[in-house]
Amino acid sequence: MKLAPATSLRALHVLTFFSHTCLLEPLPPTVLFPSLNTTLKMLHYKYQTRATQVNRTITAHMETPNHKTETKMEEKDAIKIESEFRSEFLQMLRKRRAPQVPLTVEIAKPAAVFWYENNPNEEETMKSCPKKDIENFKDLLKEENLYLNIEEGDQGKLPLLILSLKESDKQIKRPAVVFLHGSNKCKEYLRPLLEAFASRGYIAISVDSRYHGERAKSATTYREALISAWKTGDTMPFIYDTVWDLIKLADYLTQREDIDPSRIGITGISLGGMHAWFAAAADTRYAVVAPLIGVQGFRWAIDNDKWHARVDSIKHVFEVARGDLGKSEIDKDVVEKVWDRIAPGLASHFDSPYSIPPIAPRPLLILNGAEDPRCHLAGLETLRLKVSQMYAEFQCSDNFKFIAEPEIGHQITKLQVKELSDWFDNFLKPKQLVPEL
Repeated sequence: MKLAPATSLRALHVLTFFSHTCLLEPLPPTVLFPSLNTTLKMLHYKYQTRATQVNRTITAHMETPNHKTETKMEEKDAIKIESEFRSEFLQMLRKRRAPQVPLTVEIAKPAAVFWYENNPNEEETMKSCPKKDIENFKDLLKEENLYLNIEEGDQGKLPLLILSLKESDKQIKRPAVVFLHGSNKCKEYLRPLLEAFASRGYIAISVDSRYHGERAKSATTYREALISAWKTGDTMPFIYDTVWDLIKLADYLTQREDIDPSRIGITGISLGGMHAWFAAAADTRYAVVAPLIGVQGFRWAIDNDKWHARVDSIKHVFEVARGDLGKSEIDKDVVEKVWDRIAPGLASHFDSPYSIPPIAPRPLLILNGAEDPRCHLAGLETLRLKVSQMYAEFQCSDNFKFIAEPEIGHQITKLQVKELSDWFDNFLKPKQLVPEL
């Protein structure tokens, strides 16, 4: 494929992640989280609906001085916890990085070859996404195929598919949403969602996660990468390496002239839901978050012997580990050792009870099936209570919603797709910022 010359990105952007992520320098606390006064204004006002703003204003007049002081201390503690998590998580992400290169953009053609498993039921569900009825929609649809150069090596090029409506007014900055596919899928697979959101005025972006789509050489590339990670410990193909890509993607999106850098959302399905949750936990530039059938408790699953369905989804690496460890069968010891090797901390200090709360107070919608064997509902009860408390401490409980759809296993549904669309429309579409006082 012949590509246009790479174009260098501008040096300036919102949270100065660009220089730090490229140079692999430690991020100081001021970069990981702005100063307290600035942060509180941003957290209180940036993502609230008007109804929430009115309710909070009324409540503020009723609070006693002591209650206000107590609330402010709770917010300070929450901000400190979030900052410490991001610092530790970002340091872990850097440990197995290939040499970094300056972030550049290449114009590409639509992918000619990509690997994915078809799921007709899921495709039909995605097509149910609310779509604005526009005459000659296909003619008005703008498609961009790009590569972001991130680091050296065959996985250092991030493929992007971006859909949006052609706009006559080039000065208007629009909201954007990043969509992430599940295991053995690709960015093109998500096209029904991209088109639906583009019709409603969003810039819709999807990417190929590591060892998927254009980044796969065969149908077994992802499987081979997981086994290699177990054997060598050189990469983190399960979740973490793609999270690094999404941090770099935020570098790019916040510099685009057609995107409002304060209105970027992120979502994903299954593995993509995990990517979305961790990317949002690591990078505050993802302003609204909605993982589908991805949030789970890895530690809880091990402790309660409920790890089988998750392990079966990528069983080959566990079978290889079982043999290497001299075991006759996969047991919880094998499971824990594999997670520690291919995704350090996933079953301990980076598990969902620690990585989901740092998303607060940004709007967070968690969508799961109540009978999902990979994302056991019982394993999320402590998390749900903890996150609810976190949003209460930030005085924005309406910014968190947890849906466990009854009688639904590990699958997305039309209800979930509708809830997802409403969530982004509620928090990203309206420009309802309150001026700083």
